Amino acid sequence: MLEIVCYAFIAVVIIQALFYVVVFSKLAFYKKKKKAFQTSSAPLSVIICAKNEADNLKTFLPYIINQDYPEFEIVLINDASNDDTFEVMEHFSSLHANIKVVNVKSIEAFWGNKKYALTLGIKAAKYDLFIFTDADCKPLSKYWLQDMAGHFSSEKTIVLGYSPYAKIKNSFLNKLIRFETLMTAVHYFSFALSGLPYMGVGRNLGYTKDTFFKANGFINHIQVKSGDDDLFVNQVANSKNTAISLSKKSFTESKPKTSFKSWYKQKRRHVSTASFYKTNHKLILGLLYITNLLFWVLSILLFAFNFQWQLVLALFLFRMLLQYIFIGKSSKKLLEKDLILLFPLLEFFLVFIQLTIFINNLISKPNHWK
Repeated sequence: MLEIVCYAFIAVVIIQALFYVVVFSKLAFYKKKKKAFQTSSAPLSVIICAKNEADNLKTFLPYIINQDYPEFEIVLINDASNDDTFEVMEHFSSLHANIKVVNVKSIEAFWGNKKYALTLGIKAAKYDLFIFTDADCKPLSKYWLQDMAGHFSSEKTIVLGYSPYAKIKNSFLNKLIRFETLMTAVHYFSFALSGLPYMGVGRNLGYTKDTFFKANGFINHIQVKSGDDDLFVNQVANSKNTAISLSKKSFTESKPKTSFKSWYKQKRRHVSTASFYKTNHKLILGLLYITNLLFWVLSILLFAFNFQWQLVLALFLFRMLLQYIFIGKSSKKLLEKDLILLFPLLEFFLVFIQLTIFINNLISKPNHWK
């Protein structure tokens, strides 16, 4: 039996190595190409859907208002908040002519569904380019819009950005959250560069009005309460129409969760959308996760029984070396190099937390977005 386990471990390491060398190397060694066509001066609409975000809007909205960009509007969507969100939006709107407020009242058919509110906001937007972010996000530079919009062209109608979480000193949970965010970004950027874009994150995402309406908006997955970002990108993105933005000036920084319970609940909601991805995406991502899980389970089992430990150790270190090379280089591009030394520990915890999330989601459905 242990011999079979050992062969399985060898197969798992080979598959993992192929993912690192064939896919993740795309991001690790990516070099920005000069664009032949650029529309960074085209007017655009920044769209922010907020629910009970009064304090965050007061803190972070000025960073968006003060963007260095020729012409843009900010569409603020109040999604049936029960705090002062609408009043805060109205206050900013009274001070800035380029701010438009869309007040959405909850209706029974779409209760707790962010996509309904977003659709109303998108319909109210007047420009053809959309940049999406969240109320608790802060652009890391005043050139965020310039960098994101600069990737649009006659061919590229979807732009995938990156939104790291703010760092909290001496917090293992914060490092775990940031590692999970880093790995998610490495995956969606690397697959996009490999010609297989499958998701984006609404904290930093762009697409055109035409792309939205040609797809009939969110109608194909309107019954799914999450996925306004990743399910939409999964539906419309392809190898030709998708660009990525890796400039540090184009990043938006988000407020991280500070309790394991709140983060776990958030991840349950995010993971629940994966079952609605295209079949080929589910198969590839499923293989990636299963081999990741088996790498740890089988190595622990073989080490515990001291079976062929020299071979197992060599394969274990080989795979970890690949991670340090490829994910390490990518982490530097994405401003997360302080996580590099903790990769094995963080990955170990994350793999088994994800397993519990999958099991929990099979038993019960996660709640709506807020």
